[in-house]
Amino acid sequence: MHQIWQKDITYLKRVGPQRAQLLKQEANIRTYGDLLVYFPRKYVDRSNVTKIRDIGGGDPHVTLVGKISGVSKNSSKRGRSVLQATFSDGSGTLGLTWFQGVRYVESSLPVGVEVALFGKVNRFNGKVQIVHPEIDRISPESGTKHVLKIIPFYPSSDKLTRIGLDARGFRSVMFGMLEEAHAHIEENLPEELLQTYRLMGRHDALTNIHFPQSFEHLKQARRRLKFEELFFFQLLMAHKRSNFRTEHAANPFPTIGPHFNDFYDQHMPFELTGAQKRVLKEIRADLKRPVQMNRLVQGDVGSGKTMVAFMTSLMAKDNGFQTALMAPTAILADQHFQKLTKLAEKAGMKTALLVGGQKAKERKAHLAAIESGEVDIAIGTHALIEDSVKFQKLGLVVVDEQHKFGVVQRAKLWAKAQPFPHNLIMTATPIPRTLAMTLYGDVDVSVIDELPPGRKPIKTLVHHENKRLEVFGFIRRELEKGRQAYVVYPLVEESEKLDLIAAEKGHELLQRAFPNFRVGLVHGKMKAEDKDIEMEQFVKNQTQILVSTTVIEVGVDVPNSSIMLIEHAERFGLSQLHQLRGRVGRGSEQSYCVLMAGHKLSEDGKKRLAAMRDTTDGFKISEIDLELRGPGDFLGTRQSGLPEFQLANIIEDQAILKEARAAAFEIAETDPQMQAPEHQMMIQALRAYRARFGMIGSVA
Repeated sequence: MHQIWQKDITYLKRVGPQRAQLLKQEANIRTYGDLLVYFPRKYVDRSNVTKIRDIGGGDPHVTLVGKISGVSKNSSKRGRSVLQATFSDGSGTLGLTWFQGVRYVESSLPVGVEVALFGKVNRFNGKVQIVHPEIDRISPESGTKHVLKIIPFYPSSDKLTRIGLDARGFRSVMFGMLEEAHAHIEENLPEELLQTYRLMGRHDALTNIHFPQSFEHLKQARRRLKFEELFFFQLLMAHKRSNFRTEHAANPFPTIGPHFNDFYDQHMPFELTGAQKRVLKEIRADLKRPVQMNRLVQGDVGSGKTMVAFMTSLMAKDNGFQTALMAPTAILADQHFQKLTKLAEKAGMKTALLVGGQKAKERKAHLAAIESGEVDIAIGTHALIEDSVKFQKLGLVVVDEQHKFGVVQRAKLWAKAQPFPHNLIMTATPIPRTLAMTLYGDVDVSVIDELPPGRKPIKTLVHHENKRLEVFGFIRRELEKGRQAYVVYPLVEESEKLDLIAAEKGHELLQRAFPNFRVGLVHGKMKAEDKDIEMEQFVKNQTQILVSTTVIEVGVDVPNSSIMLIEHAERFGLSQLHQLRGRVGRGSEQSYCVLMAGHKLSEDGKKRLAAMRDTTDGFKISEIDLELRGPGDFLGTRQSGLPEFQLANIIEDQAILKEARAAAFEIAETDPQMQAPEHQMMIQALRAYRARFGMIGSVA
């Protein structure tokens, strides 16, 4: 990079110490290089000159070229000064009027010389006029940075505007900087990349994004600079993945043996879907290598992630290794234990459950069996990471809903193996592919996007408050058939600010409405043991209606439950609604999700409920949710690793993102040390982007 880009902005013409100080404070602009990438927020086309005679009713803003004459100053009815002038271009005349800054405008008005004028046309007393037009001299000395072109408008602030750095002031400063330094704009992408992806050169892109020759030039400039941002971010992630694989050695699993083959041929309870088979092939390819598999498996509720995890544990067994499966709650761990034990028995394998609150004798027996290697699959909660848990030969770790665990907790489980165990992450929270490509550098993503055949789709209904009695009648008929229902509320206690029925009040209401059925209550403020008791009673059908907050969002599996009623559904996020809906539809009977909405729905609220009604595809839901909320809100404020791009938008620029990712990962694979002569130009840019992006997202 040329040294001029490190030059202090103070020394740029039209800046100086005072402006430089404010530019640092208000816009984080310290150097020429900072100013170069301070991009306009919008553009106005002033390249098309209109004749006065051609002005019609449909011309809100026009660019005119001509001369000013006939200046006069009058007073308004309120006694304020009004400046008026006549403007002509040879085809006609119109009036110009100023109500503000009259003294300054009068002293600086370029009368009798050729000017370009831009403004909004209106009519007053039947005559065409422009109020407060923007006026620029046309001369070789003044240049044309403000006139007869596509004009950039830069972000500013009140403080910057007060010292003359409004849009016009920024244009003057930017124009001066480019005049001085444009020859030193260097390329940072190889020529082969520019040719392959038809990218504008960096010099042309940066000059055209500030002062475009045409809208087509501007379009190509923006595409090039978006590609650059996304490319260097993806290159950083590719290097992170490479480093991860170098630093995380693991035992390879070369054998597919009798445990896997016999179970697949003789004991498989159902035919695997094409998606499950594809994901197992991806996992198989990972496990053959002597580096840690780090794979995220996404799949909707009921798509068969647990079976994929079990089949992977069979691969571990065939190679002489144990598996640990960690779940976020005791209820979910127990559900996994019940399912996997039935499957494991058919394969001649043993399981053990480790959760809090177990009897000492039972726990001691499980710990001994795990340490001796008698147990093939250890299933549990955080209890698995305790120091007392020792494995004979841990080779595979499966983490369910990994976002419920901290990095340190997962690292503790990994530390129970030497070298690293292979890592399989399962989630029923669909992450749009665009976001996954942006966030995860060291994690491979697999998608189970197919449900097992024969499952009945959940019917989703949207109702308003005035249909409550009908909805309750429908629930009563389902309960009388022996089914169960969830009723979910967004709050635990009544709020004076929000007109929501809280879970506790809802519990009382439902007890009165359904006197012949037992109504349970679960919410986040309850003690863990009380929550577990309530959930266990619902699982055993001792409770027919479970009133809850979103604590039942993930993992609860009660096949007999056929109704999910979500109160004030418009207050929930789209992905959260989909997760809640996934708590039903787990049995053979038809299931229903009823979204009860208030009457005052925002446009986004209407779109969310319509999306829920129209599709049960979690990945379509997640894409819609991402579009409605944007990446920051979609991930939540606690999510780290999401980069802030200046130009690129990961929702709108998916095509560019895919190209940039392909290019970056190819270079990282063919030249990981960046030693090729044609890649030397990228090294300094890569360092700059690393400093800018900081930490890169990871689920490891």
